[in-house]
Amino acid sequence: MFDQLDIVEERYEQLNELLSDPEVVNNPDNLRKYSKEQADLQKTVEVYREYKQTKEDENEIDEMLRETKDEEEVEMLKSEKQVLTQKIPKLEEELKFLLIPKDPNDEKDVIVEIRAAAGGDEAAIFAGDLFRMYSRYAEAYSFKTDIVEAAESDHGGYKEISFSVSGTGAYSKLKYENGAHRVQRVPATESGGRIHTSTATVAVLPEVEDVEIEIRNEDIKIDTYRSSGAGGQHVNTTDSAVRITHLPTGVIATSSEKSQIQNREKAMKVLKARLFDMKLQEEQQKYAAQRKSAVGSGDRSERIRTYNYPQSRVTDHRIGLTLQKLEQVMEGKLDEIIDALTLAEQTDKLKELNDGEL
Repeated sequence: MFDQLDIVEERYEQLNELLSDPEVVNNPDNLRKYSKEQADLQKTVEVYREYKQTKEDENEIDEMLRETKDEEEVEMLKSEKQVLTQKIPKLEEELKFLLIPKDPNDEKDVIVEIRAAAGGDEAAIFAGDLFRMYSRYAEAYSFKTDIVEAAESDHGGYKEISFSVSGTGAYSKLKYENGAHRVQRVPATESGGRIHTSTATVAVLPEVEDVEIEIRNEDIKIDTYRSSGAGGQHVNTTDSAVRITHLPTGVIATSSEKSQIQNREKAMKVLKARLFDMKLQEEQQKYAAQRKSAVGSGDRSERIRTYNYPQSRVTDHRIGLTLQKLEQVMEGKLDEIIDALTLAEQTDKLKELNDGEL
């Protein structure tokens, strides 16, 4: 581990020199690339330097203890050493987690797609509840949300809705939401008071830069059409809605806001995200065949969480976490769940790095 940390520190110093080089400073692409790499390494280097300083201080106290005969000074030095000795294992543990390879998509914006599944009207209402939950969560982090495409249901909620979430680290926060979400409650339309079970699926796609995925003009077909909302509402008087089809894969992306230009941009952004996600899913399936993650396979059909209204309970099935905080969770207070999922994934990766040992 310490050999790796020495390499990280050395690279950090190299980046400091590069970022002082006028040729790098005057090249926006290199400046952005090296600045990001330096920012990614900074926390690890800071903790490693703190660790080395702590070890050095501990050695100095040992040296002083060997030389002094004063009992009062000995007691004071022993007290100082005890503080340092207790600090070292904590820093070592933090360094282990900091060395876990970072997900290259963690800092990206995302496209979130929610679809009503089993349960008819109640599933659509639940899809709307999930959209509101994620919107509140994004708001708490000052992330920006923007609806790309929405098919409203006649009785409330959405048959499906796609929206972007923009802000540094959006993917790192929302990536564990992939999968089937299940709700158990008495629907407003149920006169007999019976509990129904409905589901909605969530897909979280990292947005991609042009350099990461190339789409040739000859590989896409763009159609414009007139859109309408639920029950014939919100009818556009012009053909402003846009549908883009990627011919080689059959992947389709749409956007139906008021501006055709904005719709083209949004639909293309979604198309790139979906094509990139196809690549990620293929890689993940190969990876999942070799190991089973603590937070599941990432399969979109996998049931990941149950929201039980009669008992005010939320259960994440991947890590066996149950919270009696349904109301707070539905208001977007997801940190306790997401932090637990992040820790489970980091622990899983750490075991893998250490051949099954923590």
